[in-house]
Amino acid sequence: MRLSTLRHACRNLPTPSVHQPRTGVRVFGLAKSSLPLGPSSNSQLLLRAASSVSGTTSAEKAPKLGKQTDGPGYENTIRENVQRTKEEMVALQRGHPALKPTLAIIQADEDDRLLELNKKMAGKIGLNVTQICLPRECTEDEIIEEVLKLNEDPRVHGVYLHLPPASLTSRVLNTLRPEKDVDGVSDLNVGRLVRGDMNQGFIPPLANAVMELLARHDTPMEGRIVLVVGGEGPLGVALQCLMQRRGMVVLHSRRSSEVLQKQANAVVLLAAGHMDVPPTWLRPGTAVIHCGSALMTEDHGMEMSGVGPLTAALRMQNVVQSSSRWAQGQQYRPWTLRSLKLQPLSPVPSDIEISRAQTPKPVDQLAQEIGLLQEETEAYGRTKAKVRLSLLDRLREQPDGKYVLVAGITPTPLGEGKSTVVIGLVQALSAHLKLNSFACLRQPSQGPTFGVKGQRGQISTRISMLEISMLINESFNLHLTGDIHAITAANNLVAAAIDARMLHEATQKDKALYSRLVPSVNGVRRFSPIQISRLRRLGISEIDPSALTPQEVSSFVRLDLDPAKVTWQRVVDTNDRFLRKITVGQASTEKGHVRETQFDIAVASEIMAILALADGLGDMKTRLGRMVVGSSRSGQPVTAEDLGVSGALAVLMKDAIKPTLMQTLEGSPVFVHAGPFANIAHGNSSVLADKLALKLVGEDGFVVTEAGFGADIGMEKFFNIKCRASGLRPNVVVLVATVRALKMHGGGPNVSAGSPLPREYIDENLSLVGKGCSSNLRKQIQIAHLFGVPVVVALNVFKTDTQAEIDLVCQMAKESGASDAVPCHHWARGGRGSVELAQAVKQAGSQPSHFQFLYSQETPIVEKIRMIAQKVYGADDIELSPEAQAKIDYYNQQGYGKLPICMAKTHLSLSHMPEKKGTPTGFTLPIRDIRASIGAGFIYPLVGTMSTMPGLPTRPCFYDIDLDPVTEEITGLF
Repeated sequence: MRLSTLRHACRNLPTPSVHQPRTGVRVFGLAKSSLPLGPSSNSQLLLRAASSVSGTTSAEKAPKLGKQTDGPGYENTIRENVQRTKEEMVALQRGHPALKPTLAIIQADEDDRLLELNKKMAGKIGLNVTQICLPRECTEDEIIEEVLKLNEDPRVHGVYLHLPPASLTSRVLNTLRPEKDVDGVSDLNVGRLVRGDMNQGFIPPLANAVMELLARHDTPMEGRIVLVVGGEGPLGVALQCLMQRRGMVVLHSRRSSEVLQKQANAVVLLAAGHMDVPPTWLRPGTAVIHCGSALMTEDHGMEMSGVGPLTAALRMQNVVQSSSRWAQGQQYRPWTLRSLKLQPLSPVPSDIEISRAQTPKPVDQLAQEIGLLQEETEAYGRTKAKVRLSLLDRLREQPDGKYVLVAGITPTPLGEGKSTVVIGLVQALSAHLKLNSFACLRQPSQGPTFGVKGQRGQISTRISMLEISMLINESFNLHLTGDIHAITAANNLVAAAIDARMLHEATQKDKALYSRLVPSVNGVRRFSPIQISRLRRLGISEIDPSALTPQEVSSFVRLDLDPAKVTWQRVVDTNDRFLRKITVGQASTEKGHVRETQFDIAVASEIMAILALADGLGDMKTRLGRMVVGSSRSGQPVTAEDLGVSGALAVLMKDAIKPTLMQTLEGSPVFVHAGPFANIAHGNSSVLADKLALKLVGEDGFVVTEAGFGADIGMEKFFNIKCRASGLRPNVVVLVATVRALKMHGGGPNVSAGSPLPREYIDENLSLVGKGCSSNLRKQIQIAHLFGVPVVVALNVFKTDTQAEIDLVCQMAKESGASDAVPCHHWARGGRGSVELAQAVKQAGSQPSHFQFLYSQETPIVEKIRMIAQKVYGADDIELSPEAQAKIDYYNQQGYGKLPICMAKTHLSLSHMPEKKGTPTGFTLPIRDIRASIGAGFIYPLVGTMSTMPGLPTRPCFYDIDLDPVTEEITGLF
């Protein structure tokens, strides 16, 4: 029966008049401090034994309630409930020692009797009670504001609304989270009770107390006739359901009725005010339970006994139950992933057509399927959400799943499809092998989206829409959740702070500068926390601004940045070649402080690299603070914390640090997070996304992430930098190859983006394929083995590839040391086309991995560079320019010598020469300069010429991008 129908049915019974009780009647009652359910907020429970129709009393004719409610029997009932709850509490805290169940009481007057009663009962059990006192005439909005705070407070496990009936509006009751509604007043909890589903709901404590008192009566529960008078609120509905479930016959009336009462074995009065029943109306042995508002007094000849503690005890029992459910909810949740059906078509439609033909799951549904709690996600629309890092604390003890890295052979300028392999593999694992699996991808820069991309058929460097669902389509390649914009804002704030500080130092004397940096506010001068940190770095222990000596003041206010040695650049997420060199400070207001600088693409910012390597908000803030932005004239490094800007940077980045949850076309989960420039940074998605995913998939699941560019760059940096920062160890490397790229490395003609492929790449040519396998493919497999990780080769199949070419690649890959080599058809068939790869990865993942770093942190900088050049690239040796050698000496002097190396070189060759394909030998690797990203935590040698700001071609992609103003559909983006 629907709740509204049940409540309507309760109104259709007679409403007789109310009578005052006689004197001399023995009453057993509930004190004023009981639950405010039903029509009154100051309820009382009065259990009366009627002796006979004539009203005479005798022990023999009184109803038998076991032991009297004001005697040892009643005390035993309370004691039994308290003891049972204490045992539950002990068991709960044995498994969760830090958990302290807490009940919050919101009340709207100064009557503290209820609080004291609940505190006393809570103390017996070991619970906390907190009190929120509102004004007697508080508004609905004021109540809701407090309820919302308690909803979000993880320390509170139960909320009791001790408020006047007029304040218990539907809006108030249903604002309270059902899992914290320990009095069972919300519509959802009442509905659960009506339906008989109490796995998540709560029985109202007062209704439960009434049932316990009725159970102590000698009359059997089955078939007992109970008259319920009044009570159209949640208590009345709950009580009626409980009684009917115990086999009682429930009669309902708005007011007490002599006729109905003479039929009843028990009468429950739920209405407000004095609604008392003369003994002449009752059958002998009838139990009367009164939940009215008025306290009975001795003026009526009644004896009050505190039945209120029973209700309080049952309330505490609900709080412990709520805490237990909360604790269970914090445990790892098995997945219930629902895969989406994908119908492959031939010929394969365009990416955008495929995407729009699929209806994605709402992101909250996806989050629930993979075991995320409601409070762990922040939705950005219907199809994407940020995931909070609190997940790591909740699943701290959960074993990680298998960690799979997708890398590639040295690619053509068109790219070989590592990202498509990631998605195809994850869809095969989850949708077809039914194994928990997660993809972790970088967020693409907006610059190339509107600049240069290839076309599928000449495969592109972007992610195909076949693999990424429509919820990842336009937003994936555009703003997504704004992380790159946050990085841009943070980066440019640092740049602005640098130039402003240099200007102010150049135009003000120490005293004036000090007065502005440490101003007097309301007559008080004090250092900010970040300024105190700078004082400590300067060796100044004083924290009173007036106590610093002139020399200390000068040291404090003078960063003395050398304009020629500022290394920090501004960024923008647009390909703009004319920003590669700019001049700033030309306005007359800048007083001639002109200097040359430049813009980089936003993803080249060190802040992006920090986002990708940080393992938490605290770590990110520390890294941001230690970013070196330049050097002083005396040669000392100047950091973002010296500028006083690190706290503001953390504020700008506080949401960007949370990975973005999305899904594939087949409904598999994807984390999209961070996208550091793969040339001058490490080119991998974030540590945090991988860590969150590894916990979510469980011990038998798989997390598949991608390394930028070829294995010689992306994979090497993944192992030596990302794995060193994260502490994670990969189980399998999937090495992506294409027949096209292998033909190029076997001696085929040049491949250029936007140009038709030469015939050698379209027609079968086993000779070129074989030469490419024996050179570049073999070398990349050997590089992976340097780190002790098994390799599975994934051949990304194109429609121009012949079966003989495919078989040759797989055969030679195995002969070169790959654990397995399989063709992948995910572009045409989705996850089903990568099932063989998924099985190979599963098999390789079950084998032991003997991961090792290529070099020790203690190895000198020069030797680290040499080891990478010789063992990974195949160079004979390295050649350091004088400038590079000077930088190495400087970094060693500053204590940066133990940082890992992040080589900045071309991705188009194992060497520094893009035109050298296959496996170049006999070359010396030139190191023209060395720079440092101290915040990110690596040193990056520059090999050859490396631009950090791409330019637009003659015909950029934006010629094809448009928006339909009626349908709001985007065209030309894919």
